Amino acid sequence: MKEIADIIKAYKKAKLDGLKTALATVVKVQGSSYRQAGARMLVTESGQLTGAISGGCLEGDALRRALLAIHQRNKKLITYDTSNPDDVEFGVQLGCNGIVHILFEYIDDDSAQNPICILEKITNERSESIVATIFSVENRNVQIGTVASMTALKINYFSSDAVTEAEFRRLASFALEKKQNVLTKLSSNEILLQYIPPQTTLVIAGAGNDVKPLTEAAFILGWKTIIADGRATHAQKKRFPLADQVLHASPQELISNITMDCSTVVILMTHNYNYDLSVLKLIIDRPLKYIGLLGPKTKLNRMLEDLKNMGMNIGDSELDKLYGPVGLDIGAETSEEIAIAVLAEIKAVLSGKKGLSLRDKQEKIHTDILS
Repeated sequence: MKEIADIIKAYKKAKLDGLKTALATVVKVQGSSYRQAGARMLVTESGQLTGAISGGCLEGDALRRALLAIHQRNKKLITYDTSNPDDVEFGVQLGCNGIVHILFEYIDDDSAQNPICILEKITNERSESIVATIFSVENRNVQIGTVASMTALKINYFSSDAVTEAEFRRLASFALEKKQNVLTKLSSNEILLQYIPPQTTLVIAGAGNDVKPLTEAAFILGWKTIIADGRATHAQKKRFPLADQVLHASPQELISNITMDCSTVVILMTHNYNYDLSVLKLIIDRPLKYIGLLGPKTKLNRMLEDLKNMGMNIGDSELDKLYGPVGLDIGAETSEEIAIAVLAEIKAVLSGKKGLSLRDKQEKIHTDILS
């Protein structure tokens, strides 16, 4: 979602500056590639790039292709074969051994339904989304492009003669159910339905100095960050300029000010046992995937015992969402190192991964696209 948000922001600035733009989208990958289907990059006619479609080796040629699309005001599909070891420009530099198909779309500023506008529709709602792009490897002279978006079960925009609205809804619903991209044939065309998870909201109970690196790293990831503390001296926006919200709030006030869903994660790190315990009591039965607790295992066990003494039923579903001590075991000591360990653990949990070294992974790095 962060890449899309950055592209939308860059497009609006380019439009204000009077610059024309084109959108490059990875629509299909055969073999290995640094970026997978759905990766995007915005190109302005002045040569500014936002986003990425590779590890850097394709961007130079992609810039030229995008500028041509801007000049001709059309759509183009370009195929890069990075599997050829004799191709010094692409194969050797990328080393991914794959074929990458990239669609370049000129952005018509006068159209309220251009690809950027379609992408913007999904950022306005806090929900998982699907964006559909139709392309043709067989008939390169006719490219349809980004045609539809759907959030949850609501179609935000649809305009295509290559697929019916009913078929789009069926395919999009399947992608939402599987939480994966779907690529399928449509006569001489193919359609990529990209699954886009909602923005992650990181709620931090605590406003100590050790929260600052967490906020800064979360900002880089494009997560929304909410900080709350019962101490007015600590809960100040000027101390956390990159946070979206800083609340001087009691546990009850904190919970009443935020939305708790499967894209919300919470870390308890006020260094105040009673505050953390009060927050945990209010959120442990909410539909969260991750609640992190700073401190030793004995602190978590004590909290669980106190909650049981309060009459709360703590079962497996509640225990599964609790991570204490918080963070992956990477030998972290400093606040900055701990922030990396914590956010890496959260990312792994949200992605359904174990946080293993890729060296020890037996399967492919990227999950195969569904068809």
